Amino acid sequence: MNVTPCICWSGWQESNQLPFRPNMAKITQRNLESIRFIKDGETIRDEGGLIGKIRAKSDNAVSVSFYYRYRWDLKSKDISCGTWPSDSLTAIRGERDKYRKFVADGINPSEQKKIIKLDQQDAIAARLAEAERQKSENLTTQDLFDEWVTTTDRNDKGAELHRLFARDVLPKVGTKQLKSLSEKDMRGVLDVVVNRGSDRMAVMLLSDLKQMFRWAEKRRPWKKLIEDNPVEHLEAKRITSDDYDGAERTRTLSADEINELGGKLPNAGLLKRTECAMWIMLSSCCRIGEVIKARWEHIDLESGVWEIPKANAKNKVEHTIYLSTFAQTYFHLLKQLSGESAWCFPRDDDSDHVCIKSTTKQIRDRQKIGSKPMSNRSKKADALILSGGDWIPHDLRRTGSTMMQSLGVMPDVIERCLNHVEPNKLRRTYQTYDYAVKKKRHGTCLATICRLSCALRITLSSCEKDRFSSNPVAMMREHPTA
Repeated sequence: MNVTPCICWSGWQESNQLPFRPNMAKITQRNLESIRFIKDGETIRDEGGLIGKIRAKSDNAVSVSFYYRYRWDLKSKDISCGTWPSDSLTAIRGERDKYRKFVADGINPSEQKKIIKLDQQDAIAARLAEAERQKSENLTTQDLFDEWVTTTDRNDKGAELHRLFARDVLPKVGTKQLKSLSEKDMRGVLDVVVNRGSDRMAVMLLSDLKQMFRWAEKRRPWKKLIEDNPVEHLEAKRITSDDYDGAERTRTLSADEINELGGKLPNAGLLKRTECAMWIMLSSCCRIGEVIKARWEHIDLESGVWEIPKANAKNKVEHTIYLSTFAQTYFHLLKQLSGESAWCFPRDDDSDHVCIKSTTKQIRDRQKIGSKPMSNRSKKADALILSGGDWIPHDLRRTGSTMMQSLGVMPDVIERCLNHVEPNKLRRTYQTYDYAVKKKRHGTCLATICRLSCALRITLSSCEKDRFSSNPVAMMREHPTA
């Protein structure tokens, strides 16, 4: 009969005789070390059903993959016992002996190996889960802030939140574990802000903190760590100083003050574009950010329509403003000032619009009674002080709204002019009329009051001013050119 030649160990002659037979000889370490790469694919046998297959690698190094051959259900089956030299010969034989015992005990080694592997995987998964649980339990206020701030949708991409929390919150409770964070801790954070005289900032910070913790209460793993929301029961009126008059600002300018403003703005040393922005805000009831971010592509001066894109609107809702001839006059002036720029209020390098806060700072810097002007700021520290007291650009928006109210304009129309979102979902869904005609009409009426109050286009006697201030519609009838 034909006999398949086996490998020859070093020092042996090639022949048709096996160098050893199953269950007769043991493979030794020296035998394995003497194998040459030219024997790739050949098999060797050890006692007890252990079989090795020789593999030659690309660098001519040799490895031997061992498996135990056994019979199960009248079929021959193989199960891996390891690879030499990665595994020692002793360890490989130990695996074989383990599988032989399984067979002797009536256990299928292959099935048992799968069970052992699954058990090991379950153990690893359990350890990882425990590690993740421990990690979650140790999450801090800083960890929560870092994840929450990325989900906020603010025009400044969260820059102001980073600044506020980095200054007032995280240095005090940033490293504190959320599960141990208490209302007392958060009150301590807010008290520091109030004690330095920043009640308004404390109210804003409390609002941000409430938003962050409400977000956390709805998401894992945070909600498991916040069983008792540390800011839930904190209220603005209970954290601010006794003389704080509240977070809501109600300042409006009277007709006399608008007249004052008309006389003071040209002599206040403001940039001409800032002066234009004030009158545009008053006559269109827009927000300071909306006018500063305006681009000429948004404005049709011929038809008198200003389309505010949702990216520029505070509430992310597109808004159409029908410009009166009064407002158009100032946009024409801005066009001259901005030159070829795409922005109505361009930076010096024309890369973007000017900083929104800079406009408010220009106004505030000119309302400092008896105080020394700040370094590198306007020397006209009292140029814009009005008889009714302190004012900011946003008060002009509120003033315009109040003026429309005094004319008997319907609240719904005023709300549309202000681009406020209807809070009632049903009304928002089923009542979608935009009041465009009335918005245009009342915008013209509002512009008339502006002209009347600051006497920009016509000259009226003092008695006429008193009469028309209380009845601007009569003024429109008697002075149609206004």
